[in-house]
Order: sequence, then C-alpha cells, then structure tokens
Amino acid sequence: MRIIYLACLLMTLSLLGCEGQRQQEQVLQPVAFHSGDECHVCGMAITRFPGPKGEALGGQPQGVKKFCSAAEMLSWYRQPENRQANFSLYVHDMGKSEWDMPDDAHLTDAKVAFYVPAPTLHGAMGMPLASFADRQAAQAFATQQNTQVLTLEQAGDFLEQQQHAGHHGHH
Repeated sequence: MRIIYLACLLMTLSLLGCEGQRQQEQVLQPVAFHSGDECHVCGMAITRFPGPKGEALGGQPQGVKKFCSAAEMLSWYRQPENRQANFSLYVHDMGKSEWDMPDDAHLTDAKVAFYVPAPTLHGAMGMPLASFADRQAAQAFATQQNTQVLTLEQAGDFLEQQQHAGHHGHH
C-alpha cells in the first residue's frame, strides 16, 4: 500500500513539474499600441513619437509593459531582474513599417531581431534604434544610416556606451 501511495505521489509531482515547465515556455503574442499607452520606464505617451516601439509580456504578475522605443525596452530588459523573468519581447519590424507610424501588424520577436542605430532620425529619447526581423533589410538600413547591424546583446552594449558617453558630455 505504501509503495502505491509513493508511486502516486511521484507521478503527481512529476506532472506538476511538467505543467510548470509548460508555463515557463509559453510565448505570449504581441498586443497593439493605443493612444493612451504610457511608457513603462519614463511615462511618456508612446504613440506621440516616431520610430519602433517595444513591449514585454509576461513576468509576475503576468501583464504587458509597453515602451516608447525599442531602445527604452532593451535598456529596461538588461536589468538582471527583468532578464530572469522570462518575458516575451516584441519590437516593430521597420522593414515593413513606416518610421513615423509603425504598424502593430508587424511586431517581431525582439530577442532574435536585428538593431540599427539611426542617428539621422528622430525617436522618443536618445539615439533611436531601428529594429528589423530580416538581416538584409537591417543591413540596407545600416548602409543608409552609415552605421552597423547589431544583435540584441550588441544593441544593449551600444546603449550602455551611449548612456555612459552622455554622462560625460560626449555624443
């Protein structure tokens, strides 16, 4: 009898472990931006600014955090507590959107997107980062901007360097 009880207990625990793993692996779908949305970091009205926006879905408690720019989202995401929270991240694909009015139908996975500094364009705060789902589109844009194509990690490093240079009066 004790063996049957232990076997049932072990099966129940293993099933609970599988359920927890399923929840961790869940990828949440992007949501649209609305005129009343405010940036999770700076509180600015998101849709008042040109350029790609960002959003993070998930975390505890589960919810949606929206950002006025892809750069603002990446800076936020680099914080250790945010990286560990298993967020689904999305940015506008600027290969399929207009700079002045990004199309929410073209949000792409920010973790595998490509980023291009856009010093000649205006965005919400600081130097904008254009985000792309396609590396070739990102490279064409980088050539126009006389900059380079960056991965998520490289884009985060770039933003830290920009912030550090800004604190010392260098741009």
